[in-house]
Amino acid sequence: MKVLVTGANGMLGQDLCPMLEDEGFDVVETDIHNLDITDLKCVETVLKSEKPDYVIHCAAYTNVDKAEEDKETAYKINVTGTKNISDTCKQLNITLVYISTDYVFDGTKKEKYLPTDEPNPQSVYGQTKLDGEKAVQNCEKYYITRTSWLYGHHGKNFVETMISLKDKDLKVVDDQVGCPTWTVELANGIIKIITENLPYGIYHVCGSGKTSWYGFAKKVFELGGYKVNLNPCTTQEFPRPAKRPAYSVMENNKICRNWETALKEYMELRCE
Repeated sequence: MKVLVTGANGMLGQDLCPMLEDEGFDVVETDIHNLDITDLKCVETVLKSEKPDYVIHCAAYTNVDKAEEDKETAYKINVTGTKNISDTCKQLNITLVYISTDYVFDGTKKEKYLPTDEPNPQSVYGQTKLDGEKAVQNCEKYYITRTSWLYGHHGKNFVETMISLKDKDLKVVDDQVGCPTWTVELANGIIKIITENLPYGIYHVCGSGKTSWYGFAKKVFELGGYKVNLNPCTTQEFPRPAKRPAYSVMENNKICRNWETALKEYMELRCE
């Protein structure tokens, strides 16, 4: 089975591609240098040439705050680019896997979000990812995998940012609650979905359990053996250009492990 991965040089792609190969897939790695997703003719040419059984669409505009002022670029990549991929997959009868986000929700729910819950994004980034989801649903053969608070060894993320600031006095938001997710856990979830031929539709592929950003940071420092002057603060004390959901915990139906278990393994591998 052949899988084409967009955004293969990104944080998720760099873990996902070798893991797919380990599972026996023939992997075609693409990124901006050999596949411009915003160019429909380019997308059609590459997909017709490679003839993959699956496209896993990891390429995205992910700078949540910058998207508020750079709406045009965020829309071009996350919506137009995704529509180009989806329309071509439909035309060629290719199964599409799309990576989405917890930021499609408004965060007002007090219980875990289900895949069937109504989205209501509060940021430009969240809206573009939701519009991407809608484009993907025209493909017919699709999996939408919503994830959250993603971190990994191959890119800028919250865990590495916290470690880089360990020698400073820190305040971290304690009134936003979600599900930290290691890229390896997301990759494993995607592989499980396609190898087990689960029904097409929307899946939440995120760490099990929940915590706040403050709780996340506290666990990072605890596992790393760092002594840090860390204090909780409110979202109001730490304003950002893009509004984040206060509660974006998602029901993952045990697709991924507990976030603390995964983080412990990540930290152990990081030190090797």
